[in-house]
Amino acid sequence: MERFVRKIALLPHIFTTGNLFAGFFALIAALSQRITVASWAVLAAMVCDVLDGRLARLTRSTSRFGLEYDSLCDMVSFGVTPGVVAYEFALKTYGRYGWLAAFVYVACTALRLARFNVEEPNLSSYFKGLPSPAAAGVVASTVIFLKHVGAEFPVKHVALVLMIYAVSFLMISPFSYPSFKVLRFRETQLTYLLPGLILAFAVVAAEPQVTLFAIFLAYALIFPLKEIFLRLCPAAFFCREERESPKEI
Repeated sequence: MERFVRKIALLPHIFTTGNLFAGFFALIAALSQRITVASWAVLAAMVCDVLDGRLARLTRSTSRFGLEYDSLCDMVSFGVTPGVVAYEFALKTYGRYGWLAAFVYVACTALRLARFNVEEPNLSSYFKGLPSPAAAGVVASTVIFLKHVGAEFPVKHVALVLMIYAVSFLMISPFSYPSFKVLRFRETQLTYLLPGLILAFAVVAAEPQVTLFAIFLAYALIFPLKEIFLRLCPAAFFCREERESPKEI
């Protein structure tokens, strides 16, 4: 029985290693000018990253070692690799300014991961700053989308430079992003959720290059824009609360 428990506890580390493998493979592919393959490999690393956390909580095998190992793998897959992918795809045209933009992204990823390890050791319903896997997803899906539509100079170069600096800022920003790690659904909710998930998968499968780009971009931008709006127009928030709260008679 103990041997079985130990084997189950290894599952999260196997998926964490899968994350590292996909990230390293993407790095090699990018250096070989296989940019589309590299971008899809970054997204595959994201899948492994989601699964390793889920499995660690399901098997109750979360540990400090697992956290540190996961962060180191994330630094490769969601920090160094997306920076190199972006550089090889478009940023190298700008010379030293291109690799500087890629470095800013890598440095912000390191800062984001360090802040997560220090400030958020426990499960929370919100992240402070754009999570590094989501930032990598924005970069990878942008590259895939630009390749899909056949974007050329200067569109792809300008778009990617702006995207790199934007997600770099969002990673170290104080904006709150919802975490899906602690989502729990009741049986009745799953009845309605399942058709929605099937529809979502069908839409993504029909045109993944476009829909994934739209999903990642929406996740990155909606929540900061919402916070900015509420700070600039706090009256709108209080008016909404007033309308929703029952009036006393």
